[in-house]
Amino acid sequence: MKKNICFITLLILALHIFSPNIALGQTSQHGIFDDQKLLDGYAKKYTDEPKDVLLAMISDETISQYQVAAAVRVFRENFAQIIFSREKKLAIRTLIRRLSRTNSIFIRIEIMCTLCEMDRYKYFKSMMPNLIRDLDHYNRTANALAFKYINQIIESGQNRPREARIIFTTLRKLLFLSRKKIRNINKPDERLKQKIELLRWSMKILGKQELKRLPPESLHLF
Repeated sequence: MKKNICFITLLILALHIFSPNIALGQTSQHGIFDDQKLLDGYAKKYTDEPKDVLLAMISDETISQYQVAAAVRVFRENFAQIIFSREKKLAIRTLIRRLSRTNSIFIRIEIMCTLCEMDRYKYFKSMMPNLIRDLDHYNRTANALAFKYINQIIESGQNRPREARIIFTTLRKLLFLSRKKIRNINKPDERLKQKIELLRWSMKILGKQELKRLPPESLHLF
């Protein structure tokens, strides 16, 4: 009897330790695992997977957020620019469906970037403001990913005034919301530096006159 009890106790303990939710979800939130290493590790693991497998993983709600986000990243890097017509529409539908159902910041960022890459004209206006808002996310990995992907999207474009206006307007609203706090800042933190850099890019395209449209409390930062 004692042996049976010990075996059951050890089994429960093992299941608890190696549970996917614990290993890849909850513990990461407390800093035991590094989000960036998990995302990069899964992306490297999936790099040779075919697109149908990646899309199936994106739709799978039983695997971890890191696995799904990595699958989206690999799909974007390997297939987003080489699929067309019906196949492209089905892939976009899969991404949008997953985006509407997730509460993971990593999945959201990867999908929004992918949609911008697959159909820039259609999705830039709706996805870019959300990516910019994610610059304020408390998770440093999410913040870094959002900034990285925003710059990738900008660099892959043609400096269109329409896109610069969307970025400028979004950042202008964020500055107005935090203008009382900004007034007393002499040394911007990393998140504010990112916003200033993006604003400067947009004003290069739209013109220096746009500086007058920013809150007066923020002008000393430019």
